[in-house]
Amino acid sequence: MADNNTIARPYAEAIFELARDANSLDTWSQALGVARSLMADGTAARFLLRPSLSNDERLRFLAELFAAAGGKSNVFAGGDTWGTNFLKLLLEYRRVSVLPEISEHFEVLKAGIENTIDVTVTSATSLSQAQQKTLIDALKRRFGRDVNLQTEIDENLIGGAVIRAGDVVIDGSLRSSLKGLANALIA
Repeated sequence: MADNNTIARPYAEAIFELARDANSLDTWSQALGVARSLMADGTAARFLLRPSLSNDERLRFLAELFAAAGGKSNVFAGGDTWGTNFLKLLLEYRRVSVLPEISEHFEVLKAGIENTIDVTVTSATSLSQAQQKTLIDALKRRFGRDVNLQTEIDENLIGGAVIRAGDVVIDGSLRSSLKGLANALIA
């Protein structure tokens, strides 16, 4: 059985092409972001699996859910033909549960066009503004793209940082270094 990323990729690519051609990448990005947050824990997806519901009832439920969470301007709130048709397609093929992965793939495609990269830095303590700027400048040189930096704190790291940028992971944490040292001593 295919994993959710494999299933989501063609849907994300199709909706990305549609949104790009309609000059509505930001609108779709925002709508898919709301969808990602609403569907991430699986509660709504499990509700939609109830056999007693028709696809029309499922669609109505989703439109009301998206309208409440993302406002009436959300493409999934029922007022946008493409958004409604996209939800119908996902419901027909029982793919609503992959909306979080569709959103992730869409954002990667959007970042490629905008020449940006999302980077998450996890450190043991918070980074100062100067440290963040230095890191952004270094990552901008490395990737040749504008950097959208997000920071997280993980006190278990002891020191250093872990940088995640797309498929690239740079583990400069002290915990990782100590594990490497321990493995070298054991071997």
